[in-house]
Amino acid sequence: MPDTIQNGILEVPPSARSIIVFAHGPGSNSHSPRNRLVARTLLQKGFAVLLPDLTGYDADDFDPDSPQDPEYIASVADRLTTIIDWLTANPGTRGLRIGLFGARTGAAAAMIAAARRPDHVHAMISRGGRPDLAMDLLPDVHAPTLMIVGKNDSAHIDHNRHACGKMRPKPMLELIHGATHLFGEPGKLEQVASISYLWFQRNLALCG
Repeated sequence: MPDTIQNGILEVPPSARSIIVFAHGPGSNSHSPRNRLVARTLLQKGFAVLLPDLTGYDADDFDPDSPQDPEYIASVADRLTTIIDWLTANPGTRGLRIGLFGARTGAAAAMIAAARRPDHVHAMISRGGRPDLAMDLLPDVHAPTLMIVGKNDSAHIDHNRHACGKMRPKPMLELIHGATHLFGEPGKLEQVASISYLWFQRNLALCG
């Protein structure tokens, strides 16, 4: 059964060697059906997963047309960094290699946290995210990074390409044909989950 952690969900299979921490944007939480679908796929493949509530905002309180506040993103990154520190100290999780999966502005927060904890974050995925909003810290992200964007989401393609240009090593940009921003088209989110599994398997399977 999953454990509750800071208003989120933590599940650790007995054979897990890596853990994926999900970072969502405002208007979402640990019950996000999109993140839970990806998390369920990873859990079935033997990864531990953590879906924390990071924002403190309910979907009904969020205005999707409002500008993204750097201080707000920084506060989410602070919570995410605290979680990474907890995972590395907690006896039940400290031996697990950490990957981050960020969606929307949660991708920017994940980038910031990865830049702050380069020795603990070993792989990154941004799904329909805004990693460019972490611009000042992008050069400090050393974890292998995959950016997944819908092929029909031209605005986010531009944002992600801009972020790629600031990062060393260079991320991989994966465009999902036939998908828009939320990957709501049939089978597209399952495709994201499959690609995410392969990325984390490749980059987190280096445990000694």
